Amino acid sequence: MAVEVTERRRAASRRGAGEALGWRRAAEQLGLKPSELELGARLGEVRTVAGPEGRRRVPRAEVERLRAAEGFPDALRERVRAVATAEGAALMGIGQGRFTRLARVGCFSPVKFYVNRYRAVVWLYPAVELRRFAERSPELLTGGTPKGLRAMLEAGEDWRARNWRSRRIAQLSRESDDPWERAAVSAAVLGADQLREVVDDPYERAYLRRLRPSLLPLRDETSTSWPLVQALLMADDPDEILWHRISLALCLDESREERPAPRPGGAPPPAAAGGPPEPASEPVPDPEPVTAPVPQAGGPPGGEPLEESRSRGVRRWLRRGRR
Repeated sequence: MAVEVTERRRAASRRGAGEALGWRRAAEQLGLKPSELELGARLGEVRTVAGPEGRRRVPRAEVERLRAAEGFPDALRERVRAVATAEGAALMGIGQGRFTRLARVGCFSPVKFYVNRYRAVVWLYPAVELRRFAERSPELLTGGTPKGLRAMLEAGEDWRARNWRSRRIAQLSRESDDPWERAAVSAAVLGADQLREVVDDPYERAYLRRLRPSLLPLRDETSTSWPLVQALLMADDPDEILWHRISLALCLDESREERPAPRPGGAPPPAAAGGPPEPASEPVPDPEPVTAPVPQAGGPPGGEPLEESRSRGVRRWLRRGRR
């Protein structure tokens, strides 16, 4: 069944590819900066396909579709616009302090970040999503903070990095037609110890490390800010880690059904415990939840975060598996 699903995905991808344009050429024809095109792909506004050496490309048919849309290019440019705290707060008609508090409790999710010259992380949010939140939840823009959200703030919770990882991993998973690549996406936010606990086979771990994607475009990875950035790339909350472990386990089931991980000389998987030695040392991944649930705009104000309720369901699922 998993093999059939994978083949259908690949066939659909081949049908939709056709002639594809490089990143800069596509950006020029769409009236966007390359960084705006990148945001468009992350937000699902611009469809991309795999190109040579893992680089994404934009099908010509997609460029023509976007150019023919009403309001082009201004409407497209607005849909891919990302704003920082000051502009986002002004857009919603609230103070920067309230904006930051709403972002910390996961009312809306960042799509990108950068480290400024003061070595502070600056989060960027889709302008269209901020407007949508303001329209749907006006009660959170004035007055006191609801009890549930206030409790999260007092506990020091900050969902911004977590939600960014969730969004990025979901995008990378959508872009892949291969089950092993999707498993590598799930593994990208887990440390070496977590990966070893979920994946017993050392050759499978080595294969996942080889396929592991970068959560950041190469141009965003700078040596001076790397220590700050690296901390944002790994799952750090117990519930988030649990969710990714489950996602990885499910992806591995699908991957193994399609094909085994490659082994030296094409040797079959070891049948007995205490198989072959670890093929390579396990570095800590550098890398976001495949479809990790996050609290989004439109949920009940002050209510229980979506991931909390789902995490309990995941724990029940794990307990059943141990019986």
